[in-house]
Amino acid sequence: MEASFPDRGERLCPTAADAQALGAELGKALQAGDLVVLDGPLGAGKTTFTQGIARGMGVKGRVTSPTFVIAREHASQSNGPALVHVDAYRLGEDPLGELDALDLDTALEDAVVVAEWGGGLVEQLAQRYIHVTLDRRTHAETEARIISWRVESGM
Repeated sequence: MEASFPDRGERLCPTAADAQALGAELGKALQAGDLVVLDGPLGAGKTTFTQGIARGMGVKGRVTSPTFVIAREHASQSNGPALVHVDAYRLGEDPLGELDALDLDTALEDAVVVAEWGGGLVEQLAQRYIHVTLDRRTHAETEARIISWRVESGM
């Protein structure tokens, strides 16, 4: 991740568009080999945030939840890395092996991997990763969510 995005922070996002805008900021700073782990309850906005990351990265295709396909790959519209969007909840005890078995066109080290439901499952894919938590419980009566992030050590 480029230094243009802080290693840790927290932001109140009053709307889904605000969450996407924060995701786009992060997406612009991501580089090949980066891993983003998204955690939060059902409906917290993990896919919405990933849509912003995709916009910031400038990748092709509509970003939707990977729940039924386990992983979706979105190629770059320029010379940037591809985005591999994963539903880590559906991966087994060997996430790296299962991702490799999906026969993705891009090697994981040449892409940005965003893993929904990834906490405790995919950190081994990278030496460093960005852990993002989406909290809608604090503002449950609104569309607002608190998004916090921090860079952590993996492997």
